[in-house]
Amino acid sequence: MRIIVADCSAEYSGRLNASLPLARRVLLIKADNSLLIFSELGSYKPLNWMAAPCTIKEIVPADADADVDTAVPEKMLRVCSDKSSDILEVTLQHIYSDESYDLGEDPGLVKDGVEDHLQRYLAEQIERIGQGAKLVRREYPTAIGPVDIMAVDAEGRHVAIEIKRHGGIDGVEQLTRYCELLNRDPLLAPVRGIFAAQTITPQARVLAQDRGFECLILDYDEMKGTDSDEIRLF
Repeated sequence: MRIIVADCSAEYSGRLNASLPLARRVLLIKADNSLLIFSELGSYKPLNWMAAPCTIKEIVPADADADVDTAVPEKMLRVCSDKSSDILEVTLQHIYSDESYDLGEDPGLVKDGVEDHLQRYLAEQIERIGQGAKLVRREYPTAIGPVDIMAVDAEGRHVAIEIKRHGGIDGVEQLTRYCELLNRDPLLAPVRGIFAAQTITPQARVLAQDRGFECLILDYDEMKGTDSDEIRLF
């Protein structure tokens, strides 16, 4: 990871055009050459960026200087997309810091304890999705990531289950991507989807039902055996 703090401006051209005027910002350059530009204020999202696959070229003008008040920049970064004609050109007028760090291999996102336990409990109690259901496996692998649970219902139909602690629209979109991919496999299709969570927002419920998914409310305490056997399948 390379982190640059600099007075900079930026121009993005291609499928869209956007510009950032001169200001002090932070640039993150990842090992895959992705470049992201951040400001001090605002949300966690970058102001502008170029995602991989892309190529970065550093340009140092012959008369480069570090004076922010002159028209000549200290350095320029030209980032070109490998899949389109998009170009992000960042002009570094004055560089305050330019450091690189080896972050090593990242183990990836670890689900919080509640979500992981919900997955385990549902796998052990798979008939909560319907009498006669059988577990295929947890973390069923796909080309775009693992499905939380893959099961087979009483009719022999495959069921993809996405589990969230708090179910929102993003979770429904994730389940949609999994089901679309799985249904391309003639050995699995047709695959139905179940969106399972402790709570599901009204918007997520509407979207899930519109896409033909069932919504399953999971009671964490009840699944641990501390409440009644009542379940709610909507």
